[in-house]
Amino acid sequence: MVMQIGKRSIFGRVGAALLRGCLLAACAGLAGGALAQVPPSSAEQSRYTGLFAAAAGGDAARIQTLLAGGAKVDARDGHGRSALHVAAHLRRVEAMRALVAGGANPNLLENDRYDIVTIAAVANDLPTLKEALALGCSAKNITSRWDGTALIAAAHLGHADVVKMLIAAGAPLDHVNNLGWTALIESIVLGDGGARHTATLRALVDAGAKTDIVDRDGRTPLALAQSRGYRDMAALLERPKPRPNS
Repeated sequence: MVMQIGKRSIFGRVGAALLRGCLLAACAGLAGGALAQVPPSSAEQSRYTGLFAAAAGGDAARIQTLLAGGAKVDARDGHGRSALHVAAHLRRVEAMRALVAGGANPNLLENDRYDIVTIAAVANDLPTLKEALALGCSAKNITSRWDGTALIAAAHLGHADVVKMLIAAGAPLDHVNNLGWTALIESIVLGDGGARHTATLRALVDAGAKTDIVDRDGRTPLALAQSRGYRDMAALLERPKPRPNS
């Protein structure tokens, strides 16, 4: 129970701040859980047959034979993964190529709403990410239960090189997910202020990501960095903006 003094609660600003902190921690934990994607387990792989077994084993020739024989290229396993998702999780690039050449949809989402670009981005797997983009999976897709993007997921985890590749591929810099966060904000609130997340923030700022989009409490990225004692991040956000060419 919250005791009242007149119309003012002794909970006050301190209590409200604590509540916001708890909510932030809960959201961070939930988002972190969502980013812990579900690759096929060893047990699942042992039960795979046909196209799924060929994808898991990276057997491109077998994939071609099965597709020629009428195998359904976008069939799903128990987690909603297609053979292409399985190949991406297991870094089977040749299998990915064979599947897309055989008609697989490179933008398909599995049950947790991940595509092959986001799978590779979360895994910090640059070769698979490069291949997924080349095969036609869009860096602009809205993915995950948080209505995010691969860029937001990579920024959360401090995968700076992945962030740079996604930016080059046209990922939306300022997309806001259903937690109210952009990639830039996630690099701060779900980062640790260390070298990886600072490099991620630098990549986003250098690419032109907006630094004045606020979170749901009206806090700017600079305020969020300062409140956490992330001095290097704050310094990046305080840099003078380059003047447009006249």
